[in-house]
Amino acid sequence: MAKFPPYMTFGQKVWHYTFRFLAALIFLFLITPIIIIIPLSFNTEPYFTFTSGMLSLDPEAFSLRWYQDIFTNGMANPDATEGWWADVWANAQWIRAAQNSFIIGFFATLLATGFGTLAAIGLSRSEMPAKGLIMSILISPMIVPLVVTAAGMFYFYSGDFNPFQEGKQALAGSKLGVILAHAALGTPFVIITVTATLVGFDKSLTRAAANMGAGPVRTFFKIQMPLILPGVISGALFAFITSFDEVVAVLFLAGPDDKTIPRQMFSGIREQISPTILAVATILVIISVILLASLEMLRRRSERLRGLSPS
Repeated sequence: MAKFPPYMTFGQKVWHYTFRFLAALIFLFLITPIIIIIPLSFNTEPYFTFTSGMLSLDPEAFSLRWYQDIFTNGMANPDATEGWWADVWANAQWIRAAQNSFIIGFFATLLATGFGTLAAIGLSRSEMPAKGLIMSILISPMIVPLVVTAAGMFYFYSGDFNPFQEGKQALAGSKLGVILAHAALGTPFVIITVTATLVGFDKSLTRAAANMGAGPVRTFFKIQMPLILPGVISGALFAFITSFDEVVAVLFLAGPDDKTIPRQMFSGIREQISPTILAVATILVIISVILLASLEMLRRRSERLRGLSPS
């Protein structure tokens, strides 16, 4: 039983428990659709439902066949003992999709982190004109419907006015086009995260460094960057998650050999429904939990560095 202060009324005590009950219901409403896919991914049968064996906890009703299918689906010779991993790496559909997801996510995160950090630092300066207008333009990819943004990118990357186009080779249908699109979608998250970190930054440190003869570049890397690094890393993780989970821009811009994991899942739902999708989704949930835990650790470290919480 909770211990209440003596001044709390009966209504306040009732609200204390009511609020926690409502919060628990909201939590269950949000987490249940995610949690339910985990046991379904171990189903022996090719169904998206709980079988009678699973409900009775029969060990034979559970298997790892769909996790194995992640590696064998698309292989040239699944039964071979020699050169098995080379076959998996080159031909397995889900592994190739994972390769594309990580490659695109990595380079998109680098671009988004660099551009977003520079933009946030510029917006944090007091002499910056039209901050509100510039900020609204920079974070517009978060506000504009994604299908509209993806359609505009497709038109720009495949149009004759595209400055990146060489001859008949356009960015639409290439991995580079997807990387640039995901960088544009991830940059607003970096801007918002780094801007929030710069709110508590002591600007007298940069003025002191300038008085001691340090140039702007050296001041940034020696003074400013170490203090805002948790916010930069947090923004980079948000940008990576955005790229890793995005499917609409991939549908518009990716070529046939550039399928990412979400694109492969989308194709699997439309063309060949298989519980392998649930196995992949379970792995993605685990990755997301790890990334969110990392974000929380970075947030707490950032607060300690800024003196907002006790160490």
